[in-house]
Amino acid sequence: MYVVVFTLIVAMISLPLIQFLPESVQSRVSQIGINLGLDLQGGLHLEYKLDLSKVPDDQQEEAKDAAQAAAERKVNAYGVGEPVVWLAERGGDTFMTVEIPGVDNPEDVKNVVQKAPFLNFRVEKTEEEMKTEKEELQAQLAEMIAPMDEKAHEEAVGVLERAKNGDDFGELAKEFSKDGSAESGGELGFAKKGAYVTEFEEALFSEDLNDGDVYPELVETEFGWHVIKKNESQGEGEDTEIKAQHILFAKMNIPVEPYRATELTGEFLDRADATFSNNSGGISEPQVNLQFNKEGAKMFAEITKNNLGKTVAIYVDDEVVSAPTVQAEIVDGSAVISGSFEIEEAKELARRLNEGALPVPFELVSQQNVEATLGAEALNKSMKAGAVGLLLVMIYMIAYYRFFGLIAAISLGIYSATIISIFKLSSVTPMSITLTLAGIAGLVLSIGMAVDANVLIFERIREELRAGKNLKRAIDEGFRRAWPSIRDGNLSTIITSVILMSMGTGFVKGFALILIIGVLVSMFTAIVIVKIIMKFTSGEWLEKRPWLIMSSKKD
Repeated sequence: MYVVVFTLIVAMISLPLIQFLPESVQSRVSQIGINLGLDLQGGLHLEYKLDLSKVPDDQQEEAKDAAQAAAERKVNAYGVGEPVVWLAERGGDTFMTVEIPGVDNPEDVKNVVQKAPFLNFRVEKTEEEMKTEKEELQAQLAEMIAPMDEKAHEEAVGVLERAKNGDDFGELAKEFSKDGSAESGGELGFAKKGAYVTEFEEALFSEDLNDGDVYPELVETEFGWHVIKKNESQGEGEDTEIKAQHILFAKMNIPVEPYRATELTGEFLDRADATFSNNSGGISEPQVNLQFNKEGAKMFAEITKNNLGKTVAIYVDDEVVSAPTVQAEIVDGSAVISGSFEIEEAKELARRLNEGALPVPFELVSQQNVEATLGAEALNKSMKAGAVGLLLVMIYMIAYYRFFGLIAAISLGIYSATIISIFKLSSVTPMSITLTLAGIAGLVLSIGMAVDANVLIFERIREELRAGKNLKRAIDEGFRRAWPSIRDGNLSTIITSVILMSMGTGFVKGFALILIIGVLVSMFTAIVIVKIIMKFTSGEWLEKRPWLIMSSKKD
């Protein structure tokens, strides 16, 4: 029963166009695809030489890691699919290879990768700076903003008339309001004067507005246009509280960058390290140490002096990586970023800071464009070769091992569906598997491993039958005696593949990873699936027909 359910699941995922499935299920499953590598999908292969001449010897490994992380982050942010970045040493030089499948504009991608990370320290802008910048942006974008605001205003006028004519105010708020109170029907609760912006407050606390009334006009504030209803009031004089509802029609909001750039950049940061705090008598916590050079120390001292109690944001490529609060003036050029860090978070922050601090220029030394048509042709040929090979193996197993060979053929079919399902499901997870030509080779090789396990099991079962044991016991003994050989053979393959993954690069890693997956799945199908099917289907009927098991009269 379990085998049937498992087979149906993997068949549904690997072959979503099965006719008996509902169309909705077919549609969802068919959207899950296999991620194809550069050699199958086509794309861009770039090789860069890293210039480490300006990096001290004791920081070069860290600089290499930072360069690789920066390249990966840039390519991922660009939006291309499944990029692969790795480092390799050749002739005393360090090279970084970047493979990006499915690229339509290679020149743009090259420029993005080659651009060095830029680290910059920024301080908080004043309210006056924020106001001036927002007004300037509004003036620049007036042509775009005006139609949107006009549409919102027209909608507000219509809703105001509906509210004044007795439509349910709460339902109108749920449908139209553009703020967090919409879910509660625009409810604001009781509030005194001073709780709202001036324009809103003047309308709500107007002497002409009675409990249960809707304010007869739209109220415009910096946030947009409000339809206001006064529900209930209590208290007198300065203690007056009013419970209200409102519907907000928001104006086009222009976000303004809250920080202003300084002259302190990654050029003046020597390095960043993840360390532990030295708390006497307390628990040490992860933190990030920053060490500036002589000139950077002076700049940082000035920044901390002028921004006590404020945040100083650290940007890498216009992305905030940290915004610590300045606790004291720092004059020695050595700063600490502390907080509720996990050790991995502290290491990642130090790595990001070093991306912009360690100068590692890239020089493009090789470029190769792989056409998608070439990749499609390679994929088709590989798939055909794999299918033909699988079919021939099935025919051989059935011809030589008869009934047992038929079971092995069924398990190989389940194996194939399981592998395809794993590849497809991985594409919707962070641990996505990319299929390359080398990976297909590993996959085909793992089919041989699966058949090899079946051959060992079947031969052991035949030996037990020749020794006079009944079929049920022969099957149990066959699996038990064959298991050590299968385990050791597959384990040695997995160990070799792990070594290839740790020491190899690019296609070699892909081959090794898929070989490991294939071997594990083949062990599952050869040991578990085959055994369950054999136990379920074998019985007296098979013992009475030894020619379905043995290959000769002598046997």
